[in-house]
Amino acid sequence: MILTSFFKTFILVAILPIALLADTKDNSVAFGAMTLLPPLVAILLAFVTRNVIFSLFMGIFTGTFMVNITGANIFATFFNALVDMSSKMVGSLADSWNAGIVLQVLTIGGMIAVITKMGGPRAIAIKLAARAKTPATAQLYTWVMGFFIFFDDYANSLVVGPIMRPVTDKLKVAREKLAFIIDSTAAPIAGLALISTWVGYELSLIKDAYVAIGQPEVNAFAVFVETLPYRFYNILMLAFVFFTAFTLRDFGPMYEASKRAYEKGELTNPKTDSTLMNQENSFMMPKEGVTYSIFNAIIPIAVLIVVSIVGFYVNGVSGLEGEALKIVEAAPYSFAAIREAFGAADASIVIFEAALLASLVAIGMGLQQKIFSLHEAIETWVYGVKALVITAVILILAWSLSSVMKELGTAQYLVTLLSDSTPQFILPTVIFILGSIISFSTGTSYGTMGILMPLTIPLANAVGIHTGLEGNELHSYIVLNVGAVLTGAIFGDHCSPISDTSILSSMASSCNHMDHIATQLPYALFVGSVAIICGYIPAAFGVPVYYLLPLGLLVVFLVIRFYGKPYITK
Repeated sequence: MILTSFFKTFILVAILPIALLADTKDNSVAFGAMTLLPPLVAILLAFVTRNVIFSLFMGIFTGTFMVNITGANIFATFFNALVDMSSKMVGSLADSWNAGIVLQVLTIGGMIAVITKMGGPRAIAIKLAARAKTPATAQLYTWVMGFFIFFDDYANSLVVGPIMRPVTDKLKVAREKLAFIIDSTAAPIAGLALISTWVGYELSLIKDAYVAIGQPEVNAFAVFVETLPYRFYNILMLAFVFFTAFTLRDFGPMYEASKRAYEKGELTNPKTDSTLMNQENSFMMPKEGVTYSIFNAIIPIAVLIVVSIVGFYVNGVSGLEGEALKIVEAAPYSFAAIREAFGAADASIVIFEAALLASLVAIGMGLQQKIFSLHEAIETWVYGVKALVITAVILILAWSLSSVMKELGTAQYLVTLLSDSTPQFILPTVIFILGSIISFSTGTSYGTMGILMPLTIPLANAVGIHTGLEGNELHSYIVLNVGAVLTGAIFGDHCSPISDTSILSSMASSCNHMDHIATQLPYALFVGSVAIICGYIPAAFGVPVYYLLPLGLLVVFLVIRFYGKPYITK
């Protein structure tokens, strides 16, 4: 019975992963199962083309075509569908919250480019690399650098790989292991960071989905923070990397690669071609003669973080009223006051303003040190913005598809169909697995989040209410499912051979890409399994997360200690 329910839920959810709960009950009744066509088209095309932008585009067009059917005149319908599609895209970008999110993401991209041009991240990486004297310390410092470059997964791969590769090569660390460490401290860390190029996108999806279930007052940033303990895969993978580096133990194909590198000095698989071009973009690299300084990275990033934190408080206080305002007035800097202020803050505007100021600080520092001219600084900043335009495109398409699904009443249909038959404990696991499959097939975490999040929150809300949850219990259950979306997307992306971050990690490490995937895949599948068994299933039964995280960490450590084999026996 349980397996039947599981597969029923999985199959149903798998073909419809984007929608918003709306007051379009008439449409949901009129179209019925046809409301599933837009998301079905998006998912099937994602599997076939492995291109999430084209898939989302066609999903939107399918929906607008359905809405604009006018008698037998197919040409008029086609034209009206295109016009409607364009208006939805324009409307998505016209929304002040959405516009703030796009500006925030693009501005952080510009800041990253400038500090990279200044050599700040490289300076920090060099200082850490100089301290690495053994294979273990080389791997651990690579892991540590991943934490420092938390604000963007692309920057993480492109900076850490080229800096640490000469050090790990000298200490006979396999290129496959280097690529694994880089890949495992890129997206997992960016996904956990409170300030990154990911946050704006995730906040927008969360906010829209909560609005769809009639809770516009819920603060998206507060929900985002609450999901952090439920990012089981991210947390366990970071711990897994640390344990394997510290103990110098591996298993599966990675063990063979590590043993080959240390005993034979063959850093790459001699049977495959590992000749890859250097992934450092010459346009962003510092000029010759530039003195690298860690402060060229620390100061702009510190400005971004500090201004964001202060901005959350100031912006939030300005929007408080009633009882919440009284709490702040009574004790302005108490935990309760800060919580209320942060909860009311407009994160899209605050982080954009902070990123803009941090960009100006970085440019000013570069000009003062004569690292570049004003023209070069602006050119570099614009280059960084361009690098993240693809994110803005995905954002607009995701918002537009959500809009057309709202008009069709897709989620209303689905919630009615599934809320009475889905076991409470199954949904988070289904969402996690489904997210991983979509992400694996498309190679993008962003697209997966955009497809799944608008459905997950309404469905989790309906399932929770049906099973008797209310108040804080219901809220926590929804948060758990949101965490499953965000981590499932990263898990699948981590396993995918067409993932952009995995490709960058391979190239930055000068490792054959399929060798990287073949050695990393068993590790990702193991950690993903632990995330389900020790995380999402018991958490859905109400087991506190402060029991589950230590349990998961213990399981990961014990497997490495007793199943993993040391490849250095001297």
